[in-house]
Amino acid sequence: MESTAVEKKHGWIQLSDGYLDKTPIFQFVIVSLIFPLWGAAASLNDILITQFKTVFQLNDASTAFVQSAFYGAYFLIAIPASLIIKKNSYKFAIMTGLVFYIVGCGLFFPASNMATYSMFLVAIFAIAIGLSFLETSCDTYSSMLGPKKQANIRLNISQTLVPLGDMMGIILGKYLIFGSVGNLSETMKNMHGAQRLAYGEKMLQLTLEPYKYILLVLVLMLAILAFTPMPKSKAISTSKDKKSSPSLKETLVYLAKNSRFKKGVMAQFFYVGMQTTVWSFTIRLALDLNHSISDSDASTFMIYSYAVWFFGKIVANLLMNRFSVTKVLTVFSALGTIALLITTTVTNMTAVYAAIATSFFFGPEWPTIYAHTLDTVEDKRFTETAGAFIVMAIVGGAVIPAIQGLVSDISGSMQLSFIVPTICYVIVTTYFYFEHRLDISKQKLAIK
Repeated sequence: MESTAVEKKHGWIQLSDGYLDKTPIFQFVIVSLIFPLWGAAASLNDILITQFKTVFQLNDASTAFVQSAFYGAYFLIAIPASLIIKKNSYKFAIMTGLVFYIVGCGLFFPASNMATYSMFLVAIFAIAIGLSFLETSCDTYSSMLGPKKQANIRLNISQTLVPLGDMMGIILGKYLIFGSVGNLSETMKNMHGAQRLAYGEKMLQLTLEPYKYILLVLVLMLAILAFTPMPKSKAISTSKDKKSSPSLKETLVYLAKNSRFKKGVMAQFFYVGMQTTVWSFTIRLALDLNHSISDSDASTFMIYSYAVWFFGKIVANLLMNRFSVTKVLTVFSALGTIALLITTTVTNMTAVYAAIATSFFFGPEWPTIYAHTLDTVEDKRFTETAGAFIVMAIVGGAVIPAIQGLVSDISGSMQLSFIVPTICYVIVTTYFYFEHRLDISKQKLAIK
């Protein structure tokens, strides 16, 4: 009764399944504002890949280690993060994520001075540990902050802000890292020995600049969150089920029997891998197809990609209010597959524009797969860990770009390597097609 009184005092009532009777707007806005923060970090990786390739003289497979360090941390930390949420609260997990994010940004200072690829990967890994906490907590928390029937809509609204963070990350990278350098590979190709080393170190110092601004925002968000009362949004044990929360083994057994949940996790793996690899190599594709543009000019294509992604989210949200979620996503995925086929086969700048167009169809994918998959978990005692497994599927962002990098190195064609994300999109389209058929079958049964 005491906790209920506290909840009422702040204007919401928590229901037994963990959802709230209404959405606390201020708290929902705070959680939603966390979303663009991980978008900025993710998009800066696309800038770093181009920068590191030239400065450290890497092949395409090696540059993909940036994404491997980034998304590998998601895979390793998602379960520990879910256990921390279970034992503490979503608020505590979010604050933990912000602290790790701050530490990771801080590590860019020694990394830029040491000027070694491995040290930068350590800094990126530390940032990703923080982001794993943030995504594991915020994705589920956003969906729980209000009535259950609006969970998908809430998560899509929060996720709509991610492209704004992505755009900000690219803009910071475009002007603070690339600046007026021009085409870095062209500038450095005739440099050797001490001259090349000195110029490379100077370029690496520029990587510090965007992270200074991000640090200021992170500290501010941490302070705001620390002083704001937040709902628990956790399922309440009934008198019949007063046992302690389920163990990890019980959770694994429960989820292993849920075939739709497993298919959703698989779809998320391929989706994140596809999205990451398209965004990782769009700048490289533009530079390969048009040798007259600078690195800064090429990065502008990523600003277009994130703007289109944002627009795609808005259009999808409107369509999902009128039509079946799985139907909308089946159509979006099929059209995205066609766009990537054009990227892979048309040997001029049209391929780059098709890659940009693909981002429009990316719009609703991640949050919809997440919420749709989480919704298959009927026993809400398993929600936190189930959400962590969906976040762990982000490891696709570590695996698929590495595969595309290898295909590019082996074939000698960055453009041909886009067949890898194309295949991934075919798999995602197939997933939504069969989910839509299942939805239709359920509707028919309900009518009968």
